[in-house]
Amino acid sequence: MTDAAAPTERFSNRVGDYVRHRPGYPAGLVAWLHGTQGIDAGLQVADVGAGTGISTRMWHGAGHEVVAVEPNAAMREAGMAGFTGDPRVRWVAGSAEATTLADASVDVVSAAQAFHWFDPAPTRAEWTRVLRPGGLAVLLWNLRAVDRSPLMAEYEALQHAHGIDYARVAERHPDDDAIARWYGGGLRATASFPHVQRLDFDGLLGRLLSSSWAPQAGHPEYAPMVEALRALFDRHAVDGRVDFDYDARAFVGTLPDIPTTR
Repeated sequence: MTDAAAPTERFSNRVGDYVRHRPGYPAGLVAWLHGTQGIDAGLQVADVGAGTGISTRMWHGAGHEVVAVEPNAAMREAGMAGFTGDPRVRWVAGSAEATTLADASVDVVSAAQAFHWFDPAPTRAEWTRVLRPGGLAVLLWNLRAVDRSPLMAEYEALQHAHGIDYARVAERHPDDDAIARWYGGGLRATASFPHVQRLDFDGLLGRLLSSSWAPQAGHPEYAPMVEALRALFDRHAVDGRVDFDYDARAFVGTLPDIPTTR
């Protein structure tokens, strides 16, 4: 991986760590989407930037038919392997800006842990095209809770110290105001749900290596990073594990037409 790695290719050599060590989404989030937001189980979902299928599994487990849209071949193949023979999940090679889906073909378009890699304007146009009338756009992130514990604060510092392009990638994440502007007045609700992974050292290392900015074996920063991570783990582990904290952030809304000016 280099600084110039395209967003659609940044995770090609991290698929195994992504499958094994990235978290799912908390049950409270699904309950909120179904209950408070009225996203009934019968609605069809396009999971865009589906990756290895973590969010696809969430929607599928909640009773939805899902079309998983993923441009990265390695991640898409890993995702497909988890749903072999399941008629309620279909995988397609497409992107947020060009999904390959038909006009007005889905009830919900969702992106989990991926929207910050998209080009916002063409993504909005494409999602508007594929949504049925009244359909919803859902944006989800598992965000590390960097202020929740000393371990999380030190992990954040470690990534700044050893990450290849961590600061540049972090800057891609839109703030709440930018997301609201993207919805164009259609943002209906936001929510946050805390949850945690309990990780041994191998799990913590795998979680780190699943990040696109983490140096891999052979890079000059790899050994110093692993040494720093080992020291961090030893400082905070209880009974051989640490708590790795997240907030699952959710945004739900429609995509009304945005007036153009001449």
